[in-house]
Amino acid sequence: MRHVVLTALLLLASPLLAVQPDEMLSDPGLEARARAISRDLRCVVCQNQSIDDSDAPLAKDLRIVVREQLKLGHSDAETMDYVVSRYGHFVLLKPPVEPATWALWLGPFAVIAFGGLALAFWSRRRTAAEVQPLSDIEAAELAALSDR
Repeated sequence: MRHVVLTALLLLASPLLAVQPDEMLSDPGLEARARAISRDLRCVVCQNQSIDDSDAPLAKDLRIVVREQLKLGHSDAETMDYVVSRYGHFVLLKPPVEPATWALWLGPFAVIAFGGLALAFWSRRRTAAEVQPLSDIEAAELAALSDR
């Protein structure tokens, strides 16, 4: 029974295993700041995970960079600015809304709007084509087919 409980606890803690013990800072306050910053930075390899959750080597390198910046006495904002200056806004899980990132923010809405317009035009064109009456030749062919 004890093994089952231990296994369950290890499975629940698995997302925490991305940050290795050798990366952690001895100062709990700095480590908490590093973890908070890491949760807002995207792993550029995985792209759908924060560097705090990713096991990728590049994510580990970024976690180390964040911790080094904090050890140098930089603020959270200065640390984020440093990482963004090296990797661009793509590294942020929540990039700022500014002209350089408008495509990220407005792109999905533009695709949905374009798709909706295309669907409306297609549907309207299809409906218009379906309402046209049969020509005399088509009516005669239909009558011949229905007599069979």
